[in-house]
Amino acid sequence: MKKNEIKALSVEQLQEQINAEKERLLKLKFAHAISPVENPMRIRESRKLIARLYTELTLKTRQTQNS
Repeated sequence: MKKNEIKALSVEQLQEQINAEKERLLKLKFAHAISPVENPMRIRESRKLIARLYTELTLKTRQTQNS
């Protein structure tokens, strides 16, 4: 996901996206533990995407609290 795509999401959509990405990361970790994943960089990319989503979620919740 690109930065502007993340900014366009609503709070509910961000939470749904975070949950979906967490499940994907969990599956990747399990698959990697059993046998090496074809592209292990996907694990790192998934973690970074989760962090970006959490950051945007925090910004949006602070904006609604301050308004």
